[in-house]
Amino acid sequence: MRLDQYLKWRGLVATGGEAKLRVQSGQVTVNGALELRRGRQLRDGDALAIDGRPHAVILPDAPTGP
Repeated sequence: MRLDQYLKWRGLVATGGEAKLRVQSGQVTVNGALELRRGRQLRDGDALAIDGRPHAVILPDAPTGP
């Protein structure tokens, strides 16, 4: 899942526009590194922080096929 989508899905931001602004203004880190790409792909277990508040990345289960 992309970083901007994750922020919105988890309710850490209200809108996609807010996600874009927060990422581009340097308010988000992933695994301890400043992340300026809102399209960065997140993986289970990544350590995300927004405004210095840590959040463990837990992605929704992938759909299983028939």
